[in-house]
Amino acid sequence: MDPRFVTRSLHAFLDYPVALSLMAMPFILGLGASNPLAFWLAGVTGVAAFVLTVFTDHQLGLFRVLPYSLHLAVDLAVGLVFIAAPFVLAFKGIDAWYYWANGAAVLFVVSLHKPEGGTVHMRTVS
Repeated sequence: MDPRFVTRSLHAFLDYPVALSLMAMPFILGLGASNPLAFWLAGVTGVAAFVLTVFTDHQLGLFRVLPYSLHLAVDLAVGLVFIAAPFVLAFKGIDAWYYWANGAAVLFVVSLHKPEGGTVHMRTVS
């Protein structure tokens, strides 16, 4: 049984709230104590994620010009950057934990992406 269940539609419904939370959480959590970039990285990423979602070819995209596969690739890159940022930029405390948790969540969702199209059947050779 394939555990990947995040469809294009489900992903579309997650995108806007995630983008908005990336913009709001630096204020709510008071990010930036260990490095001001901890505050700005999330907010800028949130704005970029919102714009990406608006232009992605999925059911909630407003201008559906960017392929969904590009959107997934950007999500993967963001997850990796968020995991690396605390090490590279010397984030400490809540700043580091915020990025590690978000990076892990993004990578987890991307890993659960359900491929589109027909099902692939495997044959056994006797």
